[in-house]
Parts: sequence; structure tokens; C-alpha cells
Amino acid sequence: MPINTPQINNLSIQIVSENKKAKKKKKKMGLIKEKEMEIPVIDFSELDGENRTKTMSLLDHACDKWGFFMVDNHGIDKELMDKLKQLINSHYEEHLKEKFYQSEMVKALSEGKTSDADWESTFFVWHKPTSNISKVSNISDELIKTMDEYVSQLHKFAERLSKLMCENLGLPREHIVNAFSGIEGPVFGTKVAKYPECPHPELIRGLREHTDAGGIILLLQDDQVPGLEFLKDGKWVPIPPSKNNTIFVNTGDQVEILSNGRYKSVVHRVMTMKQGSRLSIATFYNPAGDAIISPAQEMLYPSGYRFQDYLKLYSTTKFGDKGSRFNTMKKMENGDSV
Repeated sequence: MPINTPQINNLSIQIVSENKKAKKKKKKMGLIKEKEMEIPVIDFSELDGENRTKTMSLLDHACDKWGFFMVDNHGIDKELMDKLKQLINSHYEEHLKEKFYQSEMVKALSEGKTSDADWESTFFVWHKPTSNISKVSNISDELIKTMDEYVSQLHKFAERLSKLMCENLGLPREHIVNAFSGIEGPVFGTKVAKYPECPHPELIRGLREHTDAGGIILLLQDDQVPGLEFLKDGKWVPIPPSKNNTIFVNTGDQVEILSNGRYKSVVHRVMTMKQGSRLSIATFYNPAGDAIISPAQEMLYPSGYRFQDYLKLYSTTKFGDKGSRFNTMKKMENGDSV
């Protein structure tokens, strides 16, 4: 649990509805309202101006209370993002669609039989530390070049986001990068998925309920077809299609462990649709396989002390900040001078 928690005071939040009127308004720091649930939207362009403190507070609130959020003005070339989506959709139509609909899973579902499978057509690409994109079956040179350009920009965004998260957690800015680094550094990879039209959506999920095993997940998704849902406060929150190429972010299990439970990974799923084939390009900023993961020491409570020592410190700091008191106890625990 955290010792120092950034406070959200007088947070200015603009509520942005997904309707025609709201689409005409420029999104700043705000929330998207979808079926009476509000999804945080972080405007990264505000981080370099007078609204940085408010934007950082909103980011902390999104990570702490939601575990997922959208990022606008992220600095990634949006024409490049459009091109990547178009090329992947074409790749699916030309090389994957027929194979999917001829699969045993589809045949079983047509007979009313359900299974533990997921209604998705996927392929995986590793980018860092070593790329395997050229080994993807039937992938075109143009798609390779476009994805490499997109991933290069996205990786810079991922590391910037990780440093901002560390800042909010009271950790050194490089903590996540260092914690995720094995011998060759953090792992960066992408799961490309299509969730095809399904004749019996009541019988099967696009992707069953789960949390993500890794670190920070950066999703470029369909701008027309919905289906992604996240669980919050016991209710499923539908994530709307990403208009204007916003990046959808969620935190995985390793961030929850590293932050000692402050930033939790959240259960989510993909629903199938009778109409529309949904595109998902999910890139994972993950620890290396040989990275040693543990909660950051700064996020831990003091332990192993005598209560009388705490009371002695308390007698002189009762009306001060308890976080400072906890830090002092940790220094005493470590044998540091206070």
C-alpha cells in the first residue's frame, strides 16, 4: 500500500459524451460517458503546460480507481495509425478470414455446441528485444514497415507513461523501466486480433474474462465495432470504439505487484457481435522473462518494529503527516539515521 498518495483537489473534469454535439468539442481533461459510466480521458498535451498538476492527478486517479483509461494527443502519428489498421484489416481478409470460418470451433458453434475457446483470429509479433515480424505468415513488406514505424513511436509513449506513473507513485522515474529490464531490457510485443461476426454471440465470448499478466497494455482498437468490456465496481463497463485514434490503456498484474496493490489490474473481456468485425491491436510493455519482480520498497509499510518505538515517534509527530512518520519508521527499520 502507498505511503504518500497524491491528493486530487479541485480536479477540473469535463464530461464528454459520445454524441454528435460532444464530438464537435475539443477534449481536454475529461471523461467519456458511456451508458452512465465515465471512462477517464487523459489529454497528454496538457502535461507540458499550466494544467500539468491537474493532468497528473487525473492520471493517478485513473490508474488508482479504474485501472484503465484513454489517452488523447499522445503524439503518435494518427495517419500512421489509420494506415496500420487498414493494412491489418486487409491482411485478415486476404489470409485469415477463410481459415477462421473453416475452423472446428466455428463448425461446433454452428451446431449449437459451446467450448472453452475464444472467438478470435490472432497473430503475435515480438518487437523488443528481438523482432520476429518478418516470420509472420503472408505478411507484406508494407505492413512490416508500417507496424515497425508505429511501434517505434508507441514504445516512446509507453516509456513516457511508465515514468509518469512512477512519479505519481512517488518512485524514481526509471523504476518501472529498470524493474522490467532483464539482461536485454523490457519486452515489447503485440497481439493482433480480429473478432469476426458471430452467428450465436450468446454462446461464446470473443475473449473470456481475464486480467493481463504483464505490465502496461496499449490498445489501438476499432473505430466502429464495440465489444471490449471492463469490470468496475461489480458492473461491466462497455469501452466505446476509439474515435480519433485515442490509445486505450490498462495496467496488468505486474504493475499491481510492483505498486503493492495501488494500481490494480482489472478483469476484462470481449463480447461477440452479430454484426461487425472488431479489430484489436494490443501492444504489451512487459517485464523481460528474467526480470525479478517485487513490490517497490517505497510502496511498502514499515514492519518489524516495536510498538513502543512507534509510540515514541508518534508523541512528537501526532499532528503531522502519517506518511512522513511511516517513512521514519522504515528508516529506523533499515538502520538509517533519522
